[in-house]
Amino acid sequence: MQTILGGNGTIGSVLAKELTKYTNSIRLVSRNPKKVNATDELFPADLSDPAMVEKAIAGSEVVYLLVGFEYSFKIWQEKWPKLMQSVIDACIQHNAKLVFFDNVYCYDSSAIAHMTEDSPVNPPSKKGMVRRQIADMLLAAVKSGKLTALIARSADFYGPNNDKSFLIEVVYKNIIKGKRPNWFMTADKKHSFTYTPDAAKATAILGNTPDAYGQVWHLPTDKNTLTGEEMISLFTKEMNVPDKIFILPMWLLKLLGLFMPLMKEMPEMMYQYDRDYVFDSYKFNESFNFTPTTYQQGVKETIAQTRG
Repeated sequence: MQTILGGNGTIGSVLAKELTKYTNSIRLVSRNPKKVNATDELFPADLSDPAMVEKAIAGSEVVYLLVGFEYSFKIWQEKWPKLMQSVIDACIQHNAKLVFFDNVYCYDSSAIAHMTEDSPVNPPSKKGMVRRQIADMLLAAVKSGKLTALIARSADFYGPNNDKSFLIEVVYKNIIKGKRPNWFMTADKKHSFTYTPDAAKATAILGNTPDAYGQVWHLPTDKNTLTGEEMISLFTKEMNVPDKIFILPMWLLKLLGLFMPLMKEMPEMMYQYDRDYVFDSYKFNESFNFTPTTYQQGVKETIAQTRG
């Protein structure tokens, strides 16, 4: 049994398809899970309840933690440490391996221009401090010898039918509405994006590779990182619209934050947009002979499949 906590989320639903290469016993856990594969076991659960987490993990060989909470520091601070502890405890109790799907918020701002698995951990944001806390909890349990686990890290991601993606929300959807695509701070800096089908495929590979455990892995991402302008241009050309951009500066983000809760959360993350943001997945690519999807192909597939 391989279990996905957050089974119908952006990555979870794609991961469920990929796991059929390794097992015919997949459990999807969320408040209202829906089948991805015909043989999926559905397990409705409130994961804020440790007892429900324990029941959801019972009988699992591998557990994938892909839960996504509302993009709010207060909610992350309240919910993430509790969930991580519940998952760690349940995995230890049932001798299940744990794969944690993480982001790059824990890295020092000086590392953003070239992030590797060895980049210094020193988060410059409040949300990043929460991510460091929960990653440290997992790594401490691994170091103690009680837990077998790994961390799979992704850059900002994009892909088909992905409403959690910055590119989909403020680039693709704006174009569909006849508006100019948006970008934060400045569009002349490089910014890596991980393609969600690649991320799901790689997460499945890691979860089913015994030697991958006990490590941090960067998920496969095109090394030919584009600037914001270049990335937007891929969308505008594919969608045959003018190549124009509306830049959201810091002062406007703070103003919008007075009225929009999501925008209120954004200013502390702008260090990821005022400089190059380059995500290096060499370790995974070399270890598994994996060639990430190019941005050119990824954008074409994203637009074609999202249009339906």
